[in-house]
Amino acid sequence: MAIFPQTQQSPVPLPAAERLPSLRYLGPNWYAAVMGTSIVASAGVALPVHVPGLRMACTVVWVLAVVALVAVLVARTGHWVAHRDQARSHLLDPAVAPFYGCLSMALLAVGGSTMVVGQDVIGHRAALALDVVLYTAGTLIGLAAAVAIPYLMVVRHRIEPGTASPVWLLPLVAPMVSAALGPLLVPELPAGQWREAMLLACYAMFGLSLLATLVMLPLIFARLVHRGPLPLALTPTLFLVLGPLGQSTTAVNQLADVAPGAIGAPYASGLGVFAVVYGVPVMGFALLWLTLAVALVVRAARNGMTFGMTWWGFTFPVGTCVTGAAGLARHTGLTALTWLAVALYVLLVAAWAVAGVRTLRGLFSGALLAAPQAPAPVTARTT
Repeated sequence: MAIFPQTQQSPVPLPAAERLPSLRYLGPNWYAAVMGTSIVASAGVALPVHVPGLRMACTVVWVLAVVALVAVLVARTGHWVAHRDQARSHLLDPAVAPFYGCLSMALLAVGGSTMVVGQDVIGHRAALALDVVLYTAGTLIGLAAAVAIPYLMVVRHRIEPGTASPVWLLPLVAPMVSAALGPLLVPELPAGQWREAMLLACYAMFGLSLLATLVMLPLIFARLVHRGPLPLALTPTLFLVLGPLGQSTTAVNQLADVAPGAIGAPYASGLGVFAVVYGVPVMGFALLWLTLAVALVVRAARNGMTFGMTWWGFTFPVGTCVTGAAGLARHTGLTALTWLAVALYVLLVAAWAVAGVRTLRGLFSGALLAAPQAPAPVTARTT
């Protein structure tokens, strides 16, 4: 009897669309859910009032933020491995590429909340170690995104005049988050050159982000004035403008707190004055923009705006205004700023609860993981 060797056929690789199909359309915007959850914990403990049980509730939210970060990191890794073509197309899409700044801010936000909340659970040493890792990674990614995304916008993206979007701010505000959370690490460094270098590096990132934002904001407002309101699905992104405003106010106040132990006179006292002189006018503009954004969101809701992941734009930017107002209240002792921080925090928690419930519902139903629908045709402006 002849014996023929059996040959095994090499497995045919599955098409990209058939490998982990549920992850094909999971974009970098999902990191916004991590940011929005983490800021609820950080802003809660930053409030200049004592609310019984609030710190415990913030600790629970911090745990949720850590779980969400791990889950999204794993899912996004699976997306890059199984759907590299889609991942590349996201980088070349001017509507999606700016969301890569959210990766940096998600890492930074969870690291910062670990230092102010998570250490109650895991201890100071473990919290510090985790924050150092997340802060370093988040800062490097944020600085890279702040250069790479604008580079792609200039070289590869084809953007029509008058189509600026608040989403463009996302990679630019990431270094501002580093500037606001860096002060948590300044006291942990050796006194002298190390602390001063860290302090001034945070101010450098503050300036980098602030000046880039000042370049971008006129384009965004000009687009609203000349082209009318944003499409319904994108209307919540108007809240993203609050991010650099609230975060920069938070940054100057946090940096002023640690300046006396990091830099000599007269700079330390001068930075304390700068925190108030800068923060109060910027917070005033933030409230103006918040009012405008709320009015446009109400208009969009009346015209049929439905839930989307852009609703997470209602959370993190408002949270930065909470921490900014809390910092100003701490430095001025003004009761009105204390109650402003409390009112904004109530708004933040309400927005987070709604976005969280709707996200879980869309996740379990599969609606948020489905292929994106073609944009609706542009209609004439209505009042």
